[in-house]
Amino acid sequence: MQFGSRHRVVAEVLEDRRVRVSALSDICIHSPEQIFLSDFRHSLEAMAALKYAGMDDTDSEDELPPGWEERSTKDGWVYYANHDEMKTQWEHPKTGKKKRCAGDLPYGWEQETDEKGQIIYIDHINKRSTYFDPRHAFTVEDVVVKPKRYDGNTAALEILQGRDLSDKVVLITGGNVGIGFETARSFALHGAHVILACRNLTRANKAVSLIQEEWHKARVEAMMCNLASLRSVREFAESFKAMKLPLHILVCNAAVCTQPYMLTEDNLESTFQICHLGHFLLVQCLQDVLRRSAPARVVVVSSESHRFTDLLDSCGKVDLVLLSPSKKDYWSMLAYNRAKLCNILFSNELHRRLSPYGVTSNALHPGNMMYTSIHRSWWLMTFLFTLARPFTKSMQQGAATTVYCAVAPELEGLGGMYFNNCFRCQTSAQAQDPSSATSLWELSERLVAERSVGIQAL
Repeated sequence: MQFGSRHRVVAEVLEDRRVRVSALSDICIHSPEQIFLSDFRHSLEAMAALKYAGMDDTDSEDELPPGWEERSTKDGWVYYANHDEMKTQWEHPKTGKKKRCAGDLPYGWEQETDEKGQIIYIDHINKRSTYFDPRHAFTVEDVVVKPKRYDGNTAALEILQGRDLSDKVVLITGGNVGIGFETARSFALHGAHVILACRNLTRANKAVSLIQEEWHKARVEAMMCNLASLRSVREFAESFKAMKLPLHILVCNAAVCTQPYMLTEDNLESTFQICHLGHFLLVQCLQDVLRRSAPARVVVVSSESHRFTDLLDSCGKVDLVLLSPSKKDYWSMLAYNRAKLCNILFSNELHRRLSPYGVTSNALHPGNMMYTSIHRSWWLMTFLFTLARPFTKSMQQGAATTVYCAVAPELEGLGGMYFNNCFRCQTSAQAQDPSSATSLWELSERLVAERSVGIQAL
């Protein structure tokens, strides 16, 4: 018998069992004894189906003695029901081991509660439901699990496997396309309340629709935030605060690359303001929300290109002339490199200032030459990225390190670091320099203060 045929046999018997148990409950079962006997009878039918399909394992030490049945709680812990003695217990009756259902439900499955308060599992792909937890095929022993190691091939959804983020609020800048979209999608599909802070609400709302089409219960919404306008950043921050939400994860993801020279409405070079200063002001405006939500994390998306530039003048201070140059001194790639160096210095200094309040910050490199919309302003870069596309990470892989920095249990309370391929690695010498980080922070404070009144200092 083929593997697919076996599973169809089991599925059909389990479905038939569900229908008959439900009918019995409605018509004639009025006592616990009857419920136990009915469950036991249909459990025997299910075991017969497994045997017929060639999937029984009579030599396994985990095989249950006659009269016992394996069940699970709503949160995945396995317990054992003895139908003869009418009792339940956590330990396996033969091995004495405790077990739990491993990870998420299979793709397309969802756990709900029926009108009688019983847990029911819905298979949306095959349009059926059952009281049998499909994860029983993948139970694991109740042991301490060491942190899993990830690499450049890991996808964001792999890192979140088995995670319930329903108690988290996540804010992502530039979350409507590319790596930002995959980051938002990954969080939303694991229950987080995700807010996309984007300058183009039409595209942002389309991204929201795509996620909600994939899972109708996804909590995701779009809000207007243009990092090229400090006024827009402040307005967004006020709108977010008015929602009275906590903020557990703030992902500074939005960026531009290879932009033609242009000044923002704040009279600053656009790459510098969008990649760094807009995010600086955003965190400054939301610092009180982050502190109230502690433990909270800020994740700053930087780049390996930070290694190919510097920011200091002859006196060792961060030079605004380098960060926001005149048109004749402007080169788009150099502007991007400098902005990415700013990201790491900002993250390090932010961690130093806010970690005493339970807010940590880490920076990261998502991957090399990935085909995203970040290079849309220059046809040559788009051409080069198109050529490299078959040999680079997918968007899901590109989002993995962001997600890792946002949720990894082993990073709780830790920050001021830089990650690539979900591993900590060394930055350039200037990115590690505390005096450069302090100098950039002071310059950033001065720039936003000159363009605003009453902004709270960290």
